[in-house]
Amino acid sequence: MTILTPGSLLLGSTRPEELREWYRNALAPEHQGEGPLNLGGFLLVIDQRDDVAAKNSEPGRAILNFHVDDFDAAEKQLRAAGVDWLLPVEDRPFGRFGAFADPDGNYLQIIQLKGDA
Repeated sequence: MTILTPGSLLLGSTRPEELREWYRNALAPEHQGEGPLNLGGFLLVIDQRDDVAAKNSEPGRAILNFHVDDFDAAEKQLRAAGVDWLLPVEDRPFGRFGAFADPDGNYLQIIQLKGDA
């Protein structure tokens, strides 16, 4: 059986330039040039779409998770970028979680799992 490995995500927007700049600033500040943002080998493609609304009406349907080794450093980077936190950072049985939203209302999370999770 072939295992399909995710390699990229197309994020449609009515304002792709603004959204791409937000993602670059928040998640890949060292990225230069046009094209997909390389997020540790996973590519984020942001493109103009005419079949989406300006704001995501169901942002909890799909949440993009970023697993981090240093939660505090990731949180500091995101706070410096001015992300909109949805809830306070939370310690859970399996690790530490922080949820935020992009300008189109899509939800994202940073997660640092505990060693045995």
